[in-house]
Amino acid sequence: MTTITTPLPGGTGKLGDLAVSRFGYGAMQLAGPWVMGPPADRDAAIAVLREAVELGITHIDTSDAYGPRITNSIIREALHPYPKSLHIVTKVGANRDAQGGWPTARRPEDLRRQVQENLQALGLERLDLVNLRLGNADGPVPGPITESFEALVELQKEGLVQHLGVSNATAEQVAEAITIAPIVCVQNMYNLAFRHDDELIDMLAREGIAYVPFFPLGGFSPLQSDALSAIASRLDATPMSVALAWLLQRSPNILLIPGTSSAAHLRENAAGAGLSLSTGDVAELDKIGR
Repeated sequence: MTTITTPLPGGTGKLGDLAVSRFGYGAMQLAGPWVMGPPADRDAAIAVLREAVELGITHIDTSDAYGPRITNSIIREALHPYPKSLHIVTKVGANRDAQGGWPTARRPEDLRRQVQENLQALGLERLDLVNLRLGNADGPVPGPITESFEALVELQKEGLVQHLGVSNATAEQVAEAITIAPIVCVQNMYNLAFRHDDELIDMLAREGIAYVPFFPLGGFSPLQSDALSAIASRLDATPMSVALAWLLQRSPNILLIPGTSSAAHLRENAAGAGLSLSTGDVAELDKIGR
C-alpha cells in the first residue's frame, strides 16, 4: 500500500507526541444504518479505509461500540499490519443496546473490559489514544469524572494505552481531567453552526491540546444554512467543502475526522477541505453559529 504525494489540507497536527494529518477520517459510518450491524457492502468499507491511507491520512477515529464490534474488525481486515505512521484513536465509556441506544459504561471494570476489547479487535498490544466518552447521546452532562478517568490512567500505567483524551465533555470536565493526568485531545461536537466550544478551543490551543470536532458536517442531519449555501455558491464550492475549510482555518489545534462510507466522497472531502477562505469569507461564516 502506497500513499500519494499531494499534501492533505491543513498539513500536520499533534496528538501529544504523535504526528498526524490534520485531515483525518472518522470510521463510524462503516457500520450499518444508525451505527448498528454490518455495512451493506463490506468490500466498499474496506476500500474506503485503504483509500484513506493511500491519501496520506494518518489519523483514524473509531470505537468498538460502532456496530457494535463491527467497525474495528473492518479496520483490522483492511489495514493490519498497520503502517507505522498510522494512529488509530478509539473511545470507551458507552455500550450499545438492542434498540441502538448508547447506555453509559464508565465503571472501572467497564473501561478495562472495553480497552481489552478494542485491543483484541484491532490486533494491537497498545492503543495510541483512548478518549473517555462522557455525557450521553444528547450531549455533555455535568458531573465528576475522577473515578472513570483515573481508571484509564491506571491502564495507561500498565502500558495498554499511550495517550488519553476526553469526549462529549463540558469545559469543567476537561479541566478536571487535566488535574488528574495529561490529556492530548478533546473530542466534542462542533461545527460551523454549533459553536458552544469556542472558548474551550482557544484555551486548548494555548495549552497545545488538540480539539477534534465530531459531526463536523452536522452528523445525521447535514448542516443547513442559507448563508453557508450563498458563500459556497459564490466560491463555486460545495457547502460541505466550505464548512470543512472553515474548521481547518478556525484554529491550528483542530483536527478533522469527517466520516463517509464512500471512497469517492472521501476524496471529495479531502479536496474540498483545502479550499482557501478569505478574511471576509471567514467573517461571514463566523456569524452563522453566533
